[in-house]
Amino acid sequence: MVKTRVIFLGPPGVGKGTQAKLVAEKLGIPHISTGDILRKARQEGTPLGLEAKAYMDRGDLVPDSVLNGLVEARLQNPDAAQGWILDGFPRTRSQAEFLQSLLGKLSQGVAAVIHLDATTNVLVERLLKRAQLEGRTDDDEEVIRNRLDVYQKETAPLVDFYHELVQVIDGSSSLDHVTQQILEVLN
Repeated sequence: MVKTRVIFLGPPGVGKGTQAKLVAEKLGIPHISTGDILRKARQEGTPLGLEAKAYMDRGDLVPDSVLNGLVEARLQNPDAAQGWILDGFPRTRSQAEFLQSLLGKLSQGVAAVIHLDATTNVLVERLLKRAQLEGRTDDDEEVIRNRLDVYQKETAPLVDFYHELVQVIDGSSSLDHVTQQILEVLN
């Protein structure tokens, strides 16, 4: 089995989750999405979900203390031993430093960082369309623009943090084309 450990970076709406899921299936490794885990916890009304809800509804980042523990537990599951794709983590330098330390303890390393990118107009249009289709209350235009601003301030600097591993891919291309580009980078 392929031992691949990949981090997906990119602004909200660029297609990280979709691409991470497709690539993970093709490679036979888990797609670990902190956003999906947190949304599920919020819907179920768990203590973690209720704590995260206020942050998510404003488009702000969930605190590191919540996410770090979640990721640490998930990466120690047996299915993650052969590889994984992280989608939505790390989002800040402190999370990246935590992940680096955690991976050292687990004797794992990151093979690649895929940075999907697109223009702000494309992202806003996609997120508004998704909000309508899925009834997502966390995606109105004001919250979307705040999420994009938060991404630029908090997460975009991780491209420099991982500069030796980053591969930039245009996320505004067709779904199949983006998937093909990612798989080429990983091979």
